[in-house]
Amino acid sequence: MSILTVSHVSHGFGGRQILQDASFRLLKGEHIGLVGANGEGKTTFLDIITGKREPDEGSVSWCNHITTGYLDQFSTLEKGLTIRDVLRSAFAHMYALEQELLALYDKMGESSETELEQLMEDVGEIQEILEHSGFYVLDTKIEEYAGGLGLMEVGLERDVTELSGGQRAKVLLTKLLLENPMILILDEPTNFLDENHIAWLKRFLQNYENGFILVSHDTEFMSDVVNVIYHMENATLTRYSGSYQQFMELYEVKKRQIEQAYEKQQKEIAHLEDFVARNKARAATATLARSRQKRLDKMEVIEIAKERIKPVFSFTPARTPGREVIVAKNLVLGYDEPLTRPVDVVVERNQKIAIRGVNGLGKSTLLKTLLGLISPVAGTVEQDQFVEVGYFEQEERDNDRTALEEIWSEFPGMSNGEVRAALARCGLTSEHITTQMRVLSGGENAKVRLCKLMLRPMNLLVLDEPTNHLDVDAKDVLKEAIRAFKGTVLLVSHEPEFYSDLVTTVWNVEDWTTKLI
Repeated sequence: MSILTVSHVSHGFGGRQILQDASFRLLKGEHIGLVGANGEGKTTFLDIITGKREPDEGSVSWCNHITTGYLDQFSTLEKGLTIRDVLRSAFAHMYALEQELLALYDKMGESSETELEQLMEDVGEIQEILEHSGFYVLDTKIEEYAGGLGLMEVGLERDVTELSGGQRAKVLLTKLLLENPMILILDEPTNFLDENHIAWLKRFLQNYENGFILVSHDTEFMSDVVNVIYHMENATLTRYSGSYQQFMELYEVKKRQIEQAYEKQQKEIAHLEDFVARNKARAATATLARSRQKRLDKMEVIEIAKERIKPVFSFTPARTPGREVIVAKNLVLGYDEPLTRPVDVVVERNQKIAIRGVNGLGKSTLLKTLLGLISPVAGTVEQDQFVEVGYFEQEERDNDRTALEEIWSEFPGMSNGEVRAALARCGLTSEHITTQMRVLSGGENAKVRLCKLMLRPMNLLVLDEPTNHLDVDAKDVLKEAIRAFKGTVLLVSHEPEFYSDLVTTVWNVEDWTTKLI
């Protein structure tokens, strides 16, 4: 049974065609992976099927009585609530029933015998619904899901206004899973999860009885949870049954077949055009020439996909610093309270260090403390006098500037052409360059911020979750740029497959923490 049917949908944005006559279907129990390069329009497609955006042409139809849950890259939380409040709101209908139940109990004291009989019947019905729905063990379920996705370390009584962007994303994901919709729609759900929580989410999705649509650039994660792939490329959607690896194999075979057919047809076209050009003016061969021309006119010309613009990342080394780039003694990380015991750390010249550990233990805090952006709870941090830092933050605040203006804000001396050329090297088109940062996809936004780093000489490159939102090609190019960088690197990443053969040292903040994990 088709739960979702998308028929002949076309949609454009800013003069660019994102979808052209695209069709899509989601059958009961299918676990669909939606894949494609940054900027191909995956998030736009999700917005269309969830009704956030109207397509220019075509139709989207869901079957009746379907509940959907959508986690997108830009979801927000209401201010003034605790994490527990937000998670409990997943069961708002049950809590409303409980309030109705309590109101019925209150009415019983003032009711006649006939009214009491009816009230008892109503109470019994509500009790049965609540018990059948597991209402009386909800807090246990909430804590199980919160623990699986790392929110217990944050604290369920924490106000959501105090949370980082990554923590807010985890709260929204946990709430969505607790709601248990018939269809889950997940846009980059692993971006702010560490290895343990990704493993928990992987098991959850593998056992999820209902259907889901997943957008993720974490190909290992996707391959373990999906059984259908829809590939988005050059405004076209193509369906493949099977795992991500099977899709890649079929895609490569299909691509080669189309390229071979294209080359063969181009040779035939050239041969026919040459024949027509040489023979159309001669009376003896004019009929043959017209026949060849008709064949040309009727020929359905094969088109091959336009070559995707691949980014070119490279980081410019500054002057060589001293042997010890950063020295921290008796360092205690934290804000209002300590996150770690006292530790001594030294960052040496040309080291490439990965920092790992479960979320909430201070990986980003460690980076900011070592860079002098925040003060430690205790201890000292000293940087070499010749350190020049390039820092990629995990979160980017809302920004109304265009990509062009974003570069100019830091490099006002660059010409329009120089800025455009720099952004183009990072895989961004003319349309991206004049688009506001907050409107760009997560991957396009990250490429603009990486572009800023590339324009600045540095000898210490600090990257906090740089692969979030980047597609497979961009990740590969970034990895090689880090490998080639003649300087020191501090890298926070939840993807061991990205950094394991890249770094010289791994720091695990779990070894330093004062928290129970």
